[in-house]
Amino acid sequence: MPSISKKGIQMPASPIRKLVPYAEAAKKRGTHVIHLNIGQPDIKTPKVALEAVRNHNIEVLEYSMTQGSEEYRKKIADYYTKQDIFVDAEDIIVTTGGSEALSFTLGTIMDNDDEIIIPEPFYANYNGFATAAGVKVKPIASSIENNFALPPISKFEDLITQKTKAILICNPGNPTGYLYSKEEIHQLAELVKKYNLFLVADEVYREFTYDGREHYSILQVEGLEEHAIVVDSVSKRYSMCGARIGCMISKNTEVIGTALKFAQARLSPPTFAQIASEAALETPQSYFDDVIDEYVSRRNLLITELNKLEGVKVATPQGAFYCVAELPIKDADHFAQWLLESFEIDGNTVMVAPAAGFYATPGLGKNQIRIAYVLEKEQLVKAVHILGKALREYNAQ
Repeated sequence: MPSISKKGIQMPASPIRKLVPYAEAAKKRGTHVIHLNIGQPDIKTPKVALEAVRNHNIEVLEYSMTQGSEEYRKKIADYYTKQDIFVDAEDIIVTTGGSEALSFTLGTIMDNDDEIIIPEPFYANYNGFATAAGVKVKPIASSIENNFALPPISKFEDLITQKTKAILICNPGNPTGYLYSKEEIHQLAELVKKYNLFLVADEVYREFTYDGREHYSILQVEGLEEHAIVVDSVSKRYSMCGARIGCMISKNTEVIGTALKFAQARLSPPTFAQIASEAALETPQSYFDDVIDEYVSRRNLLITELNKLEGVKVATPQGAFYCVAELPIKDADHFAQWLLESFEIDGNTVMVAPAAGFYATPGLGKNQIRIAYVLEKEQLVKAVHILGKALREYNAQ
């Protein structure tokens, strides 16, 4: 048969989704699977977004503008203004999810074999986007010992070469929940200006910060306009993962102009999803206040329960809705599969995301998992109970 491309062979499988066949097989056996593996919130989508689609009288479902409707982009700019981020509609390209925004970004600023520095662990699909773009990820490890804080700037400088084009961060972080401080953002800003690099920030979890902490965007740094590119999305903010609407934002006109050519190749973002996303911008602050209170409560409960398990170490997230836990095992991939194939309590088991797929350095994260606390508290307690019993039985084999 004809051969598959080298790029296709190198494309990594998602650590979040690769265990799905085992989960589906478990469900067919009658086992209830508690999903801790995927960041699909159970929070209800704002009614205003759903009603906007339900009540719209469209007779011809036309293409939208390649960069997204002007009205929607103006309202996105207004949203950012409320966050003390000052951009215009012309600085924004609406994309099919944050994933496409990141793909456009890499295509715009990087050539084959160029290098991008990313603190690890990081959102697993960054590996996939980089592979698809022919870009080399240069990882720099953060540690569970200090809650996955930004590594020393000197470590970044050690990795910079002639091929380095950008630094990419996720703030707050997926999978760690780490929230970068204003000081850390300014350190990175000075570094990219010093070496004439781009600073790309995935800020899709901006709304979800805890314990009185505030999110600080790279777009708020004065003098960084030509270097800063932000990736955003409605998926988590409004519990609208299925809408697949995101955006790419930059004050660098050459970056936006070039990214627009990539956007033209896919024609336009989906019309109905833009209508829902535009309406979602009218969501009252009380919605977010309630959601954040709920996530803080879930986080606190989850961390408390995990800390009761012998040999388990967990970092406390300051944002988003994920945490990384280190388990007293050698191979989280094997353990996660075993949970789905061979273990249950009263017809229940759990599905976790092995953390090795959130690293680029071979061997790191082998005994770690990512947990998404997007379930009701009763389910979280039940899941941790199952996890604790499973660890004891697994290690006794």
